[in-house]
Amino acid sequence: MQPEIAQYYQRGGEASRLGAGAGRWEFLRTWDLLTRILPAGPLSVLDVGGATGVYAGPLAAAGHEVHLVDPMPEHVAAAAALPGVTACVGDARALAEPDASRDAVLLFGPLYHLVERADRIAAWREAARVVRPGGLVIAATISRYASLLDGYARGYVRHPTFAGMLETTLSTGVHRNIDEDQRWFTTAYFHHPDELPGEVAEAGLTLERRVAVEGPLWMLPDLAEILADEARRTQALALLRTVEAEPHLWGASSHLLTVARRAA
Repeated sequence: MQPEIAQYYQRGGEASRLGAGAGRWEFLRTWDLLTRILPAGPLSVLDVGGATGVYAGPLAAAGHEVHLVDPMPEHVAAAAALPGVTACVGDARALAEPDASRDAVLLFGPLYHLVERADRIAAWREAARVVRPGGLVIAATISRYASLLDGYARGYVRHPTFAGMLETTLSTGVHRNIDEDQRWFTTAYFHHPDELPGEVAEAGLTLERRVAVEGPLWMLPDLAEILADEARRTQALALLRTVEAEPHLWGASSHLLTVARRAA
């Protein structure tokens, strides 16, 4: 892991990032998708880049056998303390897992911190190796346009450093935080939705679906109020299900979820 990425996560923000606002919406939508995508269990799930276990914990509570792999020792320690979750330090590009040993593999962090395409393909291929024939690989990626939208929603574009970073991100997908205070997201790769089928195919997997996670709702100024109201939250989740597979909305979503399958 590159030093600036490690430093970013050593601040501890990952433990609370998905607890409020847009982060809470990301969690609710991702969990809603997982409950509909994963087959009936119990399953053996490998959570690669699973951080502090924000999804590993609920998956274990739902009866699945969950093992988490993450490059950050602090994350691994937090995840290993969760009931039913085992965890170890590891690299998505070289997993210490037997071939065809898991029913499902989650890549919810690695792909957007691997700037080089060859490294992303290596992570995809490792997931494809570890998952059983007929099993699923489910990957999260950040949208190419997330920093543009976030920059306007939060006013970051008024800062010349951020504006300069944004130009590079929009043209290449590579996001590098050159600000000394590291006030923005760390080194990452922001996918264009059209890149994902090629990465999946190169790993020897079959693409099943791509879906928007948050849709455009993550930019709403009153999102916290919507999520705090059970009726409005339930309505938002129901409505997003109806448009999550609409390609015209993918670029407006902060994250995409890509579902691929290993041939039976």
